Amino acid sequence: MITLYNTATRAVEPLRPEGRLRFYCCGPTVYGPAHIGNFRTFLLQDVLRRLMELEGLEPLHVRNITDVDDKTIRGAQESQQSLSAFTQKWTQSFEADCQALGLLPPHVEPKATEHIPEMIALIAQLLERGKAYVGGDGSIYFRVKAFLSYGKLSRLNRSALQTQAENSDQAPNLADEYDRDCIADFALWKAYKAEDGAVFWESPWGRGRPGWHIECSAMSMKYLGTNMDLHAGGIDLCFPHHENEIAQSEGATGQPCAQKWFHSAHLQVDGQKMSKSLGNKYTLEDLQAKGYTPDAVRYALISGHYRQPLNFTFEALQAAQGALKRLEGHVHSYQQLAQTGPTGHEPSAPWGPFEAVHEALCEDLNTPKALGALFSTLNTLDAQASGVLAGLKTVFYALGLRFPKAESVVVPAEIQALAQARWEAKLKGDFASADSLRQQLLAAGWKVKDGPSGFTVLAVQG
Repeated sequence: MITLYNTATRAVEPLRPEGRLRFYCCGPTVYGPAHIGNFRTFLLQDVLRRLMELEGLEPLHVRNITDVDDKTIRGAQESQQSLSAFTQKWTQSFEADCQALGLLPPHVEPKATEHIPEMIALIAQLLERGKAYVGGDGSIYFRVKAFLSYGKLSRLNRSALQTQAENSDQAPNLADEYDRDCIADFALWKAYKAEDGAVFWESPWGRGRPGWHIECSAMSMKYLGTNMDLHAGGIDLCFPHHENEIAQSEGATGQPCAQKWFHSAHLQVDGQKMSKSLGNKYTLEDLQAKGYTPDAVRYALISGHYRQPLNFTFEALQAAQGALKRLEGHVHSYQQLAQTGPTGHEPSAPWGPFEAVHEALCEDLNTPKALGALFSTLNTLDAQASGVLAGLKTVFYALGLRFPKAESVVVPAEIQALAQARWEAKLKGDFASADSLRQQLLAAGWKVKDGPSGFTVLAVQG
């Protein structure tokens, strides 16, 4: 059974969906390349989805694309492109990075600009129920005072509600500069302004465009209905974005927005917050240019527990590459033992001797404990242990790591003869000769794994 920390209750709880697990993730705003802080969140969500699949929960995974907001409009105008051309470029860039990092594509990936009618309909519901109003500038605002439980997810204090100066990750919250009744109220529909250029849609309230928060409510309810099983995102989205989603969705329907909330902590770089001014807002392309593989980046970003901030360093990235090399060596050894090992990384068998890895992942998605259990198990396994390759295949799939291809290794006749001589010396109790022959084999780049009735010669990896 998978357990996760539910931000709404501040407790670790089991995932027990009724039927297919409905899973919504707040996706990227496509105005530039996604950075590794973004991908830490998406990678942890990917590991969770893979685990859900292995546990038979049949997740229905929805992750949106935000392709209209202030940043996308500004970027399109600065690049002298249409909004759709500008955002399509960065959407393709994001998807290429996702593929390189081994993320499974969501089952549904809706774009904000393709769901304007759903947003308009939701805003109309909120107006009808007295939860929204037309502001002095013609924009539509959500009336926070009309939703009495506003702030329940992030446990807001009243001063934060009045100023909204920071989000839940203590970063500045850029408030909408529109005419509204209360500073806590937020825009559902933004009236057209000259600086929006050609970006607008017709609505019952005149030309304009949606506010940022309304898109997730409209799209999540369209594809997952009300009271979805799990809503996920970075901790910076807890307030105000997820608070506003709850207010919009529940204000319109009277039904809970989500049963559980899954938030991942932020990423630091060398002990500091990522920022453009510090030059530490790395993208996957930046790290590949420095010689690091996407697999190493993935390993490094999932190596810390999702509820704890992860300090990203190049030393940690180098360690990740080393760990992957050691894993590859273990896999190749067992592939040789089996003569022909499985290739690819789709799951085909249960966890085998790696049940400790399975338990760690099910225990509040404890990825660092799972990685530790993986190496601990590999270092203590008997050479002839059954189900190792099948179990490894499952583990690699769960973590989203590419399973190494089997290597065709031919043991030279002279090496096989040395190994046979060593085995016979061991059987006779001549351990000094057996050790001497073992050292000769190692010097030649070979090692021997003994079993109950024989031995296997393996190439030394790395």
